[in-house]
Amino acid sequence: MLDESWQPPAVLVAVDLVILTLRSERLHVLLVERGIEPFRGHHALPGGFLNNAGEDVLAAAHRELREEANLEGARLHLEQLGAYGAPDRDPRGRVVSVAYLAIAPGLPEPVAGTDAAGASWRPVEDVSSGRVRLAFDHRQILADGVERARAKIEHSSLATAFCGETFTVAELQRVYEAVWGVRLDQRNFYRKIQGVPGFVVPAGPNRRTTKGRPARLFRAGPRNALHPPLVRPGSPATNEGHQ
Repeated sequence: MLDESWQPPAVLVAVDLVILTLRSERLHVLLVERGIEPFRGHHALPGGFLNNAGEDVLAAAHRELREEANLEGARLHLEQLGAYGAPDRDPRGRVVSVAYLAIAPGLPEPVAGTDAAGASWRPVEDVSSGRVRLAFDHRQILADGVERARAKIEHSSLATAFCGETFTVAELQRVYEAVWGVRLDQRNFYRKIQGVPGFVVPAGPNRRTTKGRPARLFRAGPRNALHPPLVRPGSPATNEGHQ
């Protein structure tokens, strides 16, 4: 029998955004400085509560992208990362956050939102090393977002979301190096991406990047899933020899 005295717990719903881009060939995340309590003055991921009871969660993510980063979600890669609902994650009460991962190239300098004292791009390694501490459970959310990106560029064309409409092989290689945090052999990398039909396709004309020969331009191809995958150095698949 149902317990007629039972009442559903009061739960607030929020969205948080892991917005990644490359700046100076390093992986950066957008952080805001909180201008209100709790954690006033601390760094945090952009985000906030649903605007009203009728707002869809994805719509809230798009709204926060506009308000916190002046970005349109339709113009970048945006995917749901996960839900975070530990009972003590927010001192204001029971708050469940739906986190989203957003990726785009060449993102502009941010402008702080209504409840933020400031906003800035920070190298991801500053957070992972502990030099920058994040409010709430945002360090874990960021770590999950970075790991999602690291895993997905092995098996999907997600790495091209960090590039412009056209790019060189060297620029694509720098994406993999920045996201994975490793250095890659140039010739081996070129051989691997050429071995995945439909991953990238020639875009032409060539671009002169140095005094040497002009670099060939490419754009994202029609293939989303990479077969064979570009396996991350040090992963189990690499250790087993599947390259």
